[in-house]
Amino acid sequence: MKVNKEIRQVSRGMLRASFTDGQLDGGKVASLVQSLVTRKPRRFINILQNYKRLLRLEIEKRHAKIESATELSPQASSQIVARLKQKYGEDVTAEFVVDPTLFGGMRVRVGSDVWDGTVRNRLERLQQQL
Repeated sequence: MKVNKEIRQVSRGMLRASFTDGQLDGGKVASLVQSLVTRKPRRFINILQNYKRLLRLEIEKRHAKIESATELSPQASSQIVARLKQKYGEDVTAEFVVDPTLFGGMRVRVGSDVWDGTVRNRLERLQQQL
C-alpha cells in the first residue's frame, strides 16, 4: 500500500483524536472509524489501513512481553513491572511467558525496544564471533 501525504496526515490526526487523558479510548476509535466510513472520502480504505497500523503500533508501545527460562517470583515480576511503568508510563501492561529454550536470563520486549539478557542470545553471539 502506497501511503501519500494526505493519507498520513488524516490517519495521524485520527490517532491524535483517539486519546482521552493520555489513554486510547475505544469509544473514540469506534466513532472516528464510523464517521470516516459514513463520509467515505477519497482513499478512505487506505486511511483506515494506515490508522489501523498506527493503532497497532501504539498498543504495542504500551505492552511489555517478558520472556524467561523459568517462572519468575512474584517479587521479581512486580519489580520488573514497576521499572517498566517508570520508563514507559503507568498504562503499560505486562505479559510473562516461560520459554525453556532461552536456557536462562530474560528477554523484555516493549514495542520495538528489546533487552535480551538470555543465555541463548549470549551463546549465539559467541558462536558468531568464532
